[in-house]
Amino acid sequence: MNLGKSIGKFFITALFAVSILPISVQAQDLLARQAPIDRKMKAVDTLVLKSIVEREQEQSPAASLYHDWDNRYAHRRIEMPDTFKIDLRHFCMPTNSRVVTSNFGSRWGRQHKGLDIKVYIGDTIRAAFSGKVRIVRYEPGGYGKYIVIRHPNGLETIYGHLSEQLVTENEVVRAGEIIGLGGNTGRSTGSHLHFETRLCGVALNPALMFDFRNQDVTGDFFVYNSSTYDEQSAEATRLRGKVGNGGYTRDLVQDGELGSYANKHSADKGELLYHKVKAGETLSSIARQRGVTVEKICSLNHLNTNSHVRPGMILRYS
Repeated sequence: MNLGKSIGKFFITALFAVSILPISVQAQDLLARQAPIDRKMKAVDTLVLKSIVEREQEQSPAASLYHDWDNRYAHRRIEMPDTFKIDLRHFCMPTNSRVVTSNFGSRWGRQHKGLDIKVYIGDTIRAAFSGKVRIVRYEPGGYGKYIVIRHPNGLETIYGHLSEQLVTENEVVRAGEIIGLGGNTGRSTGSHLHFETRLCGVALNPALMFDFRNQDVTGDFFVYNSSTYDEQSAEATRLRGKVGNGGYTRDLVQDGELGSYANKHSADKGELLYHKVKAGETLSSIARQRGVTVEKICSLNHLNTNSHVRPGMILRYS
């Protein structure tokens, strides 16, 4: 009897093993057929994830460094890494002026936290990088009318003494977008742009990253290092800071080369004129309305003739 039971159990076990073998093989075949689909879905998931990250960066740029979005302070120091790599690609010079009128560092017994760049009242000021506007405010005893933008590369840029602010708080802007007009508001002794670059609320010498004389950045990246920063900053000022005490003309400030004082476009030859784009307008319709050519508008605003304009954009036409 026991032998019979053992033989019966053996046959049942063998039969069960045979019965599940095709299912296992079928499952493996099914997984094999699904592999290309899984790879495609992985690619789709990667694009979706990238899109989500980009949206999050727009909502809260440099979130890995800054843990809140506070509009009360122009700058407030938070914990800062000893080293940090700042991406300078996809930049735009905030002004096409080549003249630095005041360096970063000690000035008149106090620390000057940015560079002063000579601009005239009404000159175009642009966002240095893409980012999100954190502050648009007026400070009569300091920055005057100023703007603070936080960027995904970790920097915050500050634009001070403006005559007009053309963006609003929490607005997302792109590198090169017009954000304001040069001015002489606040604690200022003449029309200029006060330009700051801050990391975690700490002012860094903009000359480490921006070369106004050559209208370029100093490289694709700048690596902040706390142990070498002071030496690097002093060298940057020597190479790219204020040059001499000579006069300057509008030509030098806007388009000329350093040392060329030919007065081709003096300020008394005409005021700067701007047009705020309305819904439905195009470059052609604006040119006709203002009595200028499309080419001139494009040249003055760094556009091409195929560019689309959006309602609210500020375009210079003279």
